[in-house]
Amino acid sequence: MSDFPSAQPAPPEPVIPPPPQAVGSRLASLAVASALFIEFVDSTALSTALPTLAQAFNADPVHLKLALTSYILALAVFVPVSGWAAERFGPRRVFLVAMAVFLTGSVLCGFSDSLFQLVAFRVLQGMGGAMMVPVARLIVVGSTPKERLLKAMGWFTIPGLVGPLVGPPMAGFVLAVADWPWIFWLNVPVGLLGMLAVTRFVPRIETPDPGRFDWSGFLLSAVAITCLVTAAETAGVGLVPWPWLVALAAAALASGTGYFFLARRKIRPILDLGLMRHATFRASLLGGLVVRMGSGAGPFLLPMLLQVGLGWTPLQAGSVTLAGGLGVIFARPFAAFLLRRIGFRAMLTLFILLSALVTAATGLLTRTTPVEAILVLLFVGGFIRASQFISANTLAYSEAPPEKIAAATTFFAVSQQVGMALGVSFGGLMLHLARGSGELTPSSFVLPYVAVGAVMLLAAPIYLRLDPKAGANISGHRRSEER
Repeated sequence: MSDFPSAQPAPPEPVIPPPPQAVGSRLASLAVASALFIEFVDSTALSTALPTLAQAFNADPVHLKLALTSYILALAVFVPVSGWAAERFGPRRVFLVAMAVFLTGSVLCGFSDSLFQLVAFRVLQGMGGAMMVPVARLIVVGSTPKERLLKAMGWFTIPGLVGPLVGPPMAGFVLAVADWPWIFWLNVPVGLLGMLAVTRFVPRIETPDPGRFDWSGFLLSAVAITCLVTAAETAGVGLVPWPWLVALAAAALASGTGYFFLARRKIRPILDLGLMRHATFRASLLGGLVVRMGSGAGPFLLPMLLQVGLGWTPLQAGSVTLAGGLGVIFARPFAAFLLRRIGFRAMLTLFILLSALVTAATGLLTRTTPVEAILVLLFVGGFIRASQFISANTLAYSEAPPEKIAAATTFFAVSQQVGMALGVSFGGLMLHLARGSGELTPSSFVLPYVAVGAVMLLAAPIYLRLDPKAGANISGHRRSEER
């Protein structure tokens, strides 16, 4: 018998459907997030396949970082075009064209028979990706009220969080049953489904006339970014003579300085430096740039450590990285809860310290490290990094006025890609120095991971300078004395 007295069952509570605007925003966020999904699947799958590609092209595994940085460089150079193009031709139309360019590059990558061809077609992929993801983020931010932005960004990031979960094991499975080109060719059906979803669920968004395109600003910023990343990519590995490195660095400095003075005289520069006046945007951009200079090395270093250093197969390496993806998935609801409790400043500072610690610990893995310990480390690392990225990405828009959303999206996206490209280059340089002239062993990865963790710590002072109430209009956080 029941311990409770008998009673009439309470009538079921009526189910109140969410507002139509919320449902529409959710479907649109998920539809355009297909771009984020396909990009993360592509990049993480390629990272897992790097040792295999090194054998296929008879190339030094360290030099395969060119396959990653060439794509990221194309993103950084062409992302500034995305904001203007989205306002000029409409975000939805630009998104669909960008997805088509990305899929074309994917098909051509699969037909590459040399590292040079792969790098060239990865640049084409990057040109599509440069429009694809930033415009997708612009659609979400531009069509969502700020009080619902955190939830909308959460739905937008779901496929992007699942992508890294799917990419590595998919690449391991593909390499076990087929040849490496299928890693690129599998992008096509997923991309086509995403395009169909966008045409069905994403509305046409009215945008203001952007005026004439800033060609002078684009050329100066493109030269500065290209020279900076190229110099970082080739420094210390003997790919180019040192006078060329000096020339590249000088060209980057001159172009960057020229852009700084040019942008101050323009009403709508291609990269709006005036956004740096907002403390939240400045902290999110500069802190994120430093963090990605550290974390950007991960997609290059981890597959090398597992497959070359520890001797695992691509399927084993891809499967174990599922733990990191699961950590990313679990971080999404936790990040929103913790932001409401402690705010952006404490959240970002805490997780950057934890992220640096976990990153450095990854370099201590050896052939005798239990698989269970590796799984736990990767899960915790994915959880911590995702919490930090969700916080930083959302904070960037807390003070941006509506008319500056496109400019903020463009500027922030460029900084992300530059940071990631520099991170891959830095990780490759540290690995090259640690290896010397010998073979890659587990001990070769200690220096790279410790150095990467140390770089990430440089973001902590940037976040500590934030006001404790920074971003409260988005996070819902209020200081205890105000409650």
